[in-house]
Amino acid sequence: MTKSYADLLREAKASISEVNATEADRLRAEGVTFVDVRETSEWEQGYIPGAIHVARSYLEQQIEAAIPDHDAPVVLYCAGGVRSAFAAQTLQQLGYANAISMSGGFQSWKSAGLPWQAPVVLSKAQQQRYSRHLLIPEVGTAGQSKLLESKVLLVGAGGLGSPAALYLAAAGVGTLGIIDFDVVDVSNLQRQILHTTDRVGEKKVESARKTIQALNPDVTVIPHEEMLVGSNVERIISGYDAILDGTDTFETRYLLNDAAVAAGIPVVHASVFRFEGQLTTFIPYEGPCYRCLYPTPPPPELAPGCSVAGVLGVVPGIMGLLQANEVLKVLLGIGTTLAGRLLLFDALEAEFTELTLRRDPTCPVCSDDARAARERGDAPTLSAFPTDAPFVLGGAGFGGSFGTTPEARA
Repeated sequence: MTKSYADLLREAKASISEVNATEADRLRAEGVTFVDVRETSEWEQGYIPGAIHVARSYLEQQIEAAIPDHDAPVVLYCAGGVRSAFAAQTLQQLGYANAISMSGGFQSWKSAGLPWQAPVVLSKAQQQRYSRHLLIPEVGTAGQSKLLESKVLLVGAGGLGSPAALYLAAAGVGTLGIIDFDVVDVSNLQRQILHTTDRVGEKKVESARKTIQALNPDVTVIPHEEMLVGSNVERIISGYDAILDGTDTFETRYLLNDAAVAAGIPVVHASVFRFEGQLTTFIPYEGPCYRCLYPTPPPPELAPGCSVAGVLGVVPGIMGLLQANEVLKVLLGIGTTLAGRLLLFDALEAEFTELTLRRDPTCPVCSDDARAARERGDAPTLSAFPTDAPFVLGGAGFGGSFGTTPEARA
């Protein structure tokens, strides 16, 4: 017997659980995930704070990426409670045992005086430019808007900073600060892809600005044509959401680390040496900092710069892109960062090796004692080059030191 629309709706409602707006708000306060199954045009007119947007037409395709836990309770809502009822029935068929529909939908939510908000609406041009991001539930319109509002500082416009800057700009990170006091040299062009032959002799920050703005006019470039030193580091890093470390000296790395920990800003660090690279993310107090990893710098003969030791041009490209990936995860709050892990890359073998890192409980920068001292205003002044102990790689999860890993400029 053919079933009418009313029959199908009645069967759907009989097979699912429903709550009214007040009951749904109580579940929201308990941390239950909300999914808005309306169309994008409806979502743009307002939504329940914290809700995930998965349009009903894409529900079967996208829900498992948005909510991988099939046992987690989920409250679905639409405009009036009809589409969400069918959506809850669909989720049950997909194995979501705790899918709940909100009766009355968003209209009843607003009528009850419950909180709602309007999203940042992307322009038509932005919707087209970032369309592939908008299809990903973990990014979507909300995530793309967050990227456009984010500020990232790139320390260095060289081999690491070049690919990272290009992809962060392409991704729509709204503000990119670039600090570099050097000029473009022809020897840079083998790996520093922000720059071009006709810009040899030009300031790197200016060359970088031209390339980035030609790629994406949404991005504001803030040039810092100066050397990062103790007297300006706090001023320069202030206000940024994340820092991408493409520095080429240990002194600058220690300086940047100490200031970033004090400011609570995550730093994504990478370095390269010939055919090798390494990468980690330093999130203050969630994992080790640079001084935990390298309590002391290596002697110069163990860490020659690329102008002495050389570097395969593609290696900083690979590591810079991995840095950009880490920065995007930090900004969007998605995935698992490399905090507490050191990723080693061997280009000749095409192999990645991962080491587990841990915080040094006696670290002069990020230990609990150091943090308390800083909050009291009596933190000690640290030397950028501590030399009172032999060089070791600290923080390895298997205990002890790991010998020496040369780092070099990119």
